[in-house]
Amino acid sequence: MSLFEQFAAGNGAKGSMTEADSNLKPASSPPPKYSEKASLFASDSDDDTMARPAKTSRPDIALQQRREWRLSQYWVHIVVLTIFSAMTRFYKIGFSNRVIFDEAHHMGFGGKYVNHTFYHDVHPPLAKMLIGLSEALTGFDGSFDFKSGSRFPANVNYTFMRLFNASFGATLAPMAYATLVSLGCSPNAAFLAGLLVCFDNALCTISRFALLDAMLMCFTAMSVLSLSGLYKYRKQPFSAAWFKWLLATGVSLGLVASAKWVGFLAVALVGLYTLYELYDLFGQKEVGIVSHFWHWATRVVALVAIPVAIYMLCFVVHFGLLYKSGPGDAEMDSLFQAGLQGSGLQNQPLDVAYGSKITLKSAHPGAGLLHSHTDAYPDGSKQQQITGYSHKDTNNDWIVKKVHGQSYGNTTDTIEFVKNGDLVRLVHERTSRNLHSHAVAGHVSKRDWEISGYGMDGTYPDINDHWRIEVVEELSKNNPERRLRTLATRFRLRHVGQNCVLRASGKSLPQWAWRQAEMVCDRRNHLDEKTLWNVENHVNPLLPPAKPSQLKSSFLRNFARLNLAMARSNNALTPDKDKFDALASSPQDWPIMRLGMRMCGWEDGEVKFWLIGNPVVWLLSTLAVVLGPIQMLYYIVRRQRGLCDFAQEKEWETHLYVSGILWGGWALHYLPFFAMGRVTYQHHYFPALYFAAMYLAYFVEWTGRRIAGSANAPSTKAVMIGLGIAAIANFLYFAPFTFGFDYPAKDLAGRKWFSSWNIYDTTK
Repeated sequence: MSLFEQFAAGNGAKGSMTEADSNLKPASSPPPKYSEKASLFASDSDDDTMARPAKTSRPDIALQQRREWRLSQYWVHIVVLTIFSAMTRFYKIGFSNRVIFDEAHHMGFGGKYVNHTFYHDVHPPLAKMLIGLSEALTGFDGSFDFKSGSRFPANVNYTFMRLFNASFGATLAPMAYATLVSLGCSPNAAFLAGLLVCFDNALCTISRFALLDAMLMCFTAMSVLSLSGLYKYRKQPFSAAWFKWLLATGVSLGLVASAKWVGFLAVALVGLYTLYELYDLFGQKEVGIVSHFWHWATRVVALVAIPVAIYMLCFVVHFGLLYKSGPGDAEMDSLFQAGLQGSGLQNQPLDVAYGSKITLKSAHPGAGLLHSHTDAYPDGSKQQQITGYSHKDTNNDWIVKKVHGQSYGNTTDTIEFVKNGDLVRLVHERTSRNLHSHAVAGHVSKRDWEISGYGMDGTYPDINDHWRIEVVEELSKNNPERRLRTLATRFRLRHVGQNCVLRASGKSLPQWAWRQAEMVCDRRNHLDEKTLWNVENHVNPLLPPAKPSQLKSSFLRNFARLNLAMARSNNALTPDKDKFDALASSPQDWPIMRLGMRMCGWEDGEVKFWLIGNPVVWLLSTLAVVLGPIQMLYYIVRRQRGLCDFAQEKEWETHLYVSGILWGGWALHYLPFFAMGRVTYQHHYFPALYFAAMYLAYFVEWTGRRIAGSANAPSTKAVMIGLGIAAIANFLYFAPFTFGFDYPAKDLAGRKWFSSWNIYDTTK
């Protein structure tokens, strides 16, 4: 039997809400004897039938027929939901021929893969590489820059690019159905969950453009689906089916983390579930030490090693595709930049010699290059300013010279290389000032000494112009003399007189220094990236250029550097209190649908899209996630007082597991945004909404079981049918916002259900 047939038919699976578990004893009666294990898809009526001893009149045939029926029903539901999803995601997808919302960023990044030019972004590369793949499949030549609001030229097949992206969004509804079935819910509840996901306007709208969200949602859905399969076979560890779902979980975690960093919230969900399961196994006496070790080992390989490998592999492909110099070069260190085609850092000498003209770059991102200009400090020493500057400028050029009173040769052809431990003097080429420090407080960082430009090259000799080279890291090979090397050597400059080190403080100077980066002499002798420097540009006509193999950065170094740069960029996305962001929203706005979001210009004759959810899905799922914990607390209190509400202990155990996965998935994907300092938008709620929609369907079924005694009771079915119809009706009512409209927004003013919605401003 195939994997999907096992998944659908539930062969030998335990742990569903609808099957009896012969390994656990009911609280009030001995376990019944079964002729066969109950099917995963067994309804309440099936449970009642199978709880009785099997009759002798061909029970195996009846059981097989029931399984075949459930399997057929499963695939019919999957096909129907897939068709509905494709219809809603693909309909009129090319209606607008303008670049919509963040397509300007993400389609632009996709174009970088077509052009092979290096760029920098706050997100991992997988989803953007897939967008780039969709562009490459159309034959796109990379000539269009995807400026926001601009019209696509005739040679850009934007419709296919959007269809490619929408295909990921079309998988959500069938995966929601399969997830709930695997968790033990009835086909009716699972189908309701699929409908809620399929006919949510916001999830549909965000899938119809070339953005990262549909791929993130797809991989998130894959993660929870795989986790539900792992849960389904938890009583059969090390079986073939268990291994398949364990590996599927690891692969899906690698994909979701590689799409956007918010995917690590799905990793957290699986991690918490796994730790709880291992803790539970630890308390089972029948699980020996060796067996427990293998439980840990298999999970470490599948859920840690495999996701990490996939995440790193995405960066291997990323670096392999982006081999040309581009707009993101500055976020990487000099050695990486030298390996890019078209970089200005190639074809320069390797070993630095006295008399060489160099630029010095700080290892601290944002500090830039050591810089000086003719302006003086307004206070302190009032000597020439020394700053950090990120742009290429001749004011970044320094000449390496011997200290005062020493020379490096009697002819212009003399070559003497700079080595670790040498005392040097750095002379600013444009102004002939020496790099200087003294016991004068810094201008912003008062605890450190000021750095200034002083003297006129050899005039006014001063020991405070002297610096010692201290090599900290050597990235090149075959350097026995420990020479100072271009790009490959990271070193510190220690001031001889004050015994402090040249440091980028990480702060900006006031406007009188053009808000450039502050440079100080660190009295506390920190050893961190702010005190590390490398030679970026090197000019010396007496020296040959380095071989390309000598200026090559390792993958692990590039990988670590880029991820740190991504983290810094993410942290920099903070709200600007002095500016109003019409698109931003707060986490407390999302569950109650307080705001919608205009995704494009709002001119009367243009195609417009307004991002808003389906009120049936959003508001009722919010109600469910609020009532769920209250209901849980109610039963916990009653159990503590000795009141038994469940015929079998397994029913309560299953409820805890399923609630932990669905409600916990919602909480993990929603609550962390309250602690984030970055600017937030409505689409950040969509992964949490996916869990909330599934939890709503589960909550309806669970409540129906407790009130009506069965998930198949007419009243429970009526509620599910009513919710499904209401969701579809609301979807159609708000369909113009999803599929686009090209008439004045005031014609839809009647759909403004909340005064905070910005469909149409009635004051204008």
